[in-house]
Amino acid sequence: MFAESVPVVEVGSVPPDGYLLDVREDDEWAAGHAPDAVHVPLSRLAELAGEVPQDRQVYVVCRVGGRSAQAVEALNRAGWQAANVAGGMQAWALSGRAMVSETGEAPRVA
Repeated sequence: MFAESVPVVEVGSVPPDGYLLDVREDDEWAAGHAPDAVHVPLSRLAELAGEVPQDRQVYVVCRVGGRSAQAVEALNRAGWQAANVAGGMQAWALSGRAMVSETGEAPRVA
């Protein structure tokens, strides 16, 4: 599975101005995401990693935490400071943190 060394942070510990990287697929992103998150699907992370800042903490989120753990492991191996957001967007939504959608419908975790 994943290395036990993947840093994890609780949803409530992600600062409002933190760099939140959402690695879910396009349809999941469109259904609902954090307002200031940056979207890079996990399948394109290697190609687009240069767009992710290396000079600050990166908080990585997916639906429940599996894909984001993979992303955190890869980013940290390559020199970033990244942490997995525990429980992913499901925990984000349950905690009442802000969400927006790209569909014109109420945001939801898809």
